[in-house]
Amino acid sequence: MLPEKSSEAILNLLSSWIPAVRSQALIGFSVFALAILLAWQIGGVISGKDERALVFAIVGFAGFFVVATIFRNWRSGFYLFLVWMLFEDLFRKYMGNGPALFFGKDILAALVYVSLFAEIRRGREKRFRAPFLLFLSLFFLLGVLQVFNQNSPHILYGLLGFKTYFYYVPFMYVGYALIRGDEDLRRFLVLNAVLCGLIAALGIAQAILGNSFLNPTKLAPELQDLGNLEKSTPLTNQLFSLPDSVFVSSGRFDFFLILALILVLGTSGYFLLGNLRGRKIVLLAIGIIGVATLLCGSRGAVMFVLISAFALTAGFLWGAPWRQRQAHRMIKTIRRSVIVGVMSLALIVLLFPQETGSRIAYYAETLLPGSSAYELENRTWDYPVKNLFQAFRKPNWLLGNGIGTASLGGQYVAKYTGTPLLDLWVEEGYGVLIVEMGIIAPFLWILWTAALVYYSWGVVRRLRQTRFFPISFAIFWFAFLLLYPMTFGGLSAYQNYINNAYLWLLVGILFRLPEIQATTPNLLQSPSAKARARGGFQF
Repeated sequence: MLPEKSSEAILNLLSSWIPAVRSQALIGFSVFALAILLAWQIGGVISGKDERALVFAIVGFAGFFVVATIFRNWRSGFYLFLVWMLFEDLFRKYMGNGPALFFGKDILAALVYVSLFAEIRRGREKRFRAPFLLFLSLFFLLGVLQVFNQNSPHILYGLLGFKTYFYYVPFMYVGYALIRGDEDLRRFLVLNAVLCGLIAALGIAQAILGNSFLNPTKLAPELQDLGNLEKSTPLTNQLFSLPDSVFVSSGRFDFFLILALILVLGTSGYFLLGNLRGRKIVLLAIGIIGVATLLCGSRGAVMFVLISAFALTAGFLWGAPWRQRQAHRMIKTIRRSVIVGVMSLALIVLLFPQETGSRIAYYAETLLPGSSAYELENRTWDYPVKNLFQAFRKPNWLLGNGIGTASLGGQYVAKYTGTPLLDLWVEEGYGVLIVEMGIIAPFLWILWTAALVYYSWGVVRRLRQTRFFPISFAIFWFAFLLLYPMTFGGLSAYQNYINNAYLWLLVGILFRLPEIQATTPNLLQSPSAKARARGGFQF
């Protein structure tokens, strides 16, 4: 006979086990029934030769897989989100730009948020306390109030604008929890280098082959004005296409190239200082992105890439580990990047002189001061200032017309509500803020962005002369560039979901780096006596 306590324990175990078995059996039967139903539907689709419905069915299956992956491991789910976000536009172009595809990335992001915050509540992940959160909250509160602005023609504009400005802010918590050490950071940066190089390479192919490559013969009406664009040189009348790569617009591709170059240059410095694997992949990505920037046909992208290259070079030299006699590693990074970039540009000019010549002529004719078609001063100052003052000619500029009324994506709200597009947008970032949220909006914007840049710079200074300095300085530079010079040129740079998601993700990563540096202070090899005698210089 078993003791009474043992019998009770066994009965309690069986009573808890039996419902679990029943629950698992019910779940298994439900999944089986769902699979039979889906197989029946797919069979009907195939027999009816409905290829588009079949593609949506395949995407639906993939969606089920992604959801299960996210709730099982939110880190794997995040990487699935990242890949989908970068290639979502390619599916939108070929699948008719349906709302299910447009909001697909947002659903995945929400699932990542829920999964991560559940892990934080259980104490399994680090919680990020942003030092600039108070200042951001003031702008956030204004955005909430502007959703219900009485001057807005429809609340959907408010919801769209709120999503555009704030939906990806929680990615700073994702970035902070994502990176636990050098291996996590290396994995993230290698994947980004591969994706950036692939997207840039497809853009190069499209610039050479024409926009019929990676674009359907007929785009959706709301995408028609964004794709298949061309430009001509103002003096020599040379016509060339504007590649959009996997995106729906050449502008989004241009913004991505700026982000990609900054990120891979910072990655290159970090990998060399940390003596990490993947340096050849990063150098190859640098060359490909440089060529894609030359062929993109955007003066803004070319100027921002050149400015970023010089700024990062100066910053890397300033923050190089001189005290550890390892500055030669940073100089080697700069030297290799320059060599790869110059060789890549020379090769593309040699192989495709006509395609590169037309774009070089366009840059020379519009950016060189001696040209009669010189536009640099006008586009960098006169034109944005003119658009800023135009904001005061729009109605309701004192209190605003409501968040989202002059934001990206307004065409979808107009299409859904059956109303004409609003004529409120201006091509200047602070002007858009005034039009949407009133005269106070630019001041609150400057307040929270200044706080973010200030605290980010404090982190960068703490990481000076460490292996994390190159990537931390690159993140800081991207944040500054996006929130100030690019915003002055137009708020579409910040509202673009790729730039927005990467900004908040990289901010979270930046603030996590000091903690990793404190736990693993030095991965560099000790310098030899010969290297110490050279004082850190070694070529």
